[in-house]
Amino acid sequence: DYLVAGRRLSMPLAFATLLATWFGAGTMLTAADEVRRGGLRMAALEPVGAGLCLVLAGVFFAERLWNMKLLTLGDFFARRYGPRAEVLSAIVMIPGYFGWIAVQFIALAGMLELMVGLPMKVGIATVALVGMGYTLLGGMWAVTMTDALQLALLALGLLILGYNVLDHLGSGELAAGIARLEAETPSAKLIFVPRESRGAFIRWLGVILVASLGNLPGQDLLQRIFAAKDAATARRACTLAGTAYVLLGAIPVLLGLAADLLVPGAVDKAVLPALASGFLSPALAFVFAFALASAVLSTIDSALLSPSAVFAQNVLPHLLGKRGEKALSDNRWAVVAVTAISLTVAYVGESAYELLETAYEIGFVGLFVPLAMGTFTVPRREASALAAMLAGAAVWGAHLILDWETFLGPHLSVALPPSLVAVAFGFAAFVVSEKTAPTPAPAAP
Repeated sequence: DYLVAGRRLSMPLAFATLLATWFGAGTMLTAADEVRRGGLRMAALEPVGAGLCLVLAGVFFAERLWNMKLLTLGDFFARRYGPRAEVLSAIVMIPGYFGWIAVQFIALAGMLELMVGLPMKVGIATVALVGMGYTLLGGMWAVTMTDALQLALLALGLLILGYNVLDHLGSGELAAGIARLEAETPSAKLIFVPRESRGAFIRWLGVILVASLGNLPGQDLLQRIFAAKDAATARRACTLAGTAYVLLGAIPVLLGLAADLLVPGAVDKAVLPALASGFLSPALAFVFAFALASAVLSTIDSALLSPSAVFAQNVLPHLLGKRGEKALSDNRWAVVAVTAISLTVAYVGESAYELLETAYEIGFVGLFVPLAMGTFTVPRREASALAAMLAGAAVWGAHLILDWETFLGPHLSVALPPSLVAVAFGFAAFVVSEKTAPTPAPAAP
């Protein structure tokens, strides 16, 4: 019950918890800010890439994974590969969540600073404590029940703000506001797929692949697939949630573009709260702020539960032995630990967009290859998964340490994203390991 809600989530609940979990600070705050600065191409990460991830999960992965009756991503690696792959997958996966959770802390604290004047550092700690508190209360059931309400508030708040801003832009006419947005936004900002150079296109493609494939080996997604009442529900919920995510996510993207026309140069961060303060009545601004806070808190509780579950289920038993009745307590203490580390990252970290992209990349380079190969093939040896994880993580990690934004940095003229090359190395390592696996001896007659 604590981890997968008894595998009883109906279609509406599975859909709601997937969409509410995905719809956090990445789309509501970070994407709007980035689109305001860089135009539509910045929507490749959020919401387009992340929404595409849900659709891909529904079409290709959900039914197969649900039928395995697992609790965590680590359980998948344990069953398909072995105990060493189980532990290494957890070690690769868990750090990616620290950055993602930190983004939620920073974004919501920034909104509180703008709306009520709460100092940023105090706001980050407050958000962390509140998110941790109700994650500890009820696990997956509590998360799911609150997600449904938070999703309704989110949709209402977005629609209210979107209508009012575009209506104001069109001097009382919604259609005129949309037409003005298209006519007066610089043409460069309306380009979704960059075409000015091969390097720009490859970088954009790398971002959209990281977002769409890097989230697939994520405990937050798989936990909701496992919690559905049957395989068909898991598949449909993922596909519908991905489609709805992109459609709802288009509203913050449009508002990010509108901010430059309505308040040019006046807003650098927290575009949506600033628009709410300027173009909604105090009552409606409160409704929007509450909806926004609900959306981010929904992502926070899900994000805290996911790595905590993997650590408690797939790492601690190898260190301390089977925990039996202490397993639930271990999960809750793991939530506290993940909150503390994510809070530290929030205080020390980079920009929200960079943290978000890095969080997606960790899962992509280290876990996507063994997840996909383990789902669609029958691996012959555990070493194949270990080789793929280590090769992908090593190539990507080396470029991160050297601060090279392209593969081999200044030593290669072709601008290839390190994350894509790292995945290619991981795939090559997996294939070589499988090809060199010893042939099993024939069974004795």
